[in-house]
Amino acid sequence: MEQIYNKDLIFRKARKGDIPNIVKMLADDELGSKREDYKVPLPKSYYDAFQNIFQDKNQELIILENFNKEIIGTLQLTFIQYLTYRGGLRAQIEAVRIQKKFRGKGFGKRIFKWAIKRSIDKGAHLVQLTTDKQRPDAIEFYRALGFRDSHMGMKLNLLQ
Repeated sequence: MEQIYNKDLIFRKARKGDIPNIVKMLADDELGSKREDYKVPLPKSYYDAFQNIFQDKNQELIILENFNKEIIGTLQLTFIQYLTYRGGLRAQIEAVRIQKKFRGKGFGKRIFKWAIKRSIDKGAHLVQLTTDKQRPDAIEFYRALGFRDSHMGMKLNLLQ
C-alpha cells in the first residue's frame, strides 16, 4: 500500500518514528490510560510489536495526517483469511484513535470510510470490529456508520 491522498488528507502505513504518537493516542482516554505505558522512552515492547505488524502482509497500521504532516489519527486493519464463506477474507478494524484536538470534525468518519474502501479493494466480504461496552459514544458512532451487533463477543484475559 502506498500513500493515498484523499482531498486534504494522507492515509499511509505507519513508520517506526510514528510509534510514540500512536501510543500517546492509544493512552489518551480513560480505558487506554489503564492499559498503555506511554512514557519517554517508550518500552521496547511497542517497537517489537510494530516490527511484527510491519512484517505481516495481513496487517496495516495506518496513519491519517494532513498536508502539514500533523498526525490526525490512526487505526489497525487486519485481514483474516478463512476457509468459511468459501475461503472468504474478513477485515478487522482495531485501535482507532483521533487526536483530541481533531475530534468532532468528521475525521473518525473519514478514516472509517477509508478503511471500508480499503477492505473492499482487498476483496474482503465483511468488515468487523470490537469495542468496549464502556464506550457508549463509540458504539453509537459505529452504528451510525452501519455496523450492527450481530454476534456476542467473548474474551479470556490471560494476564491476570
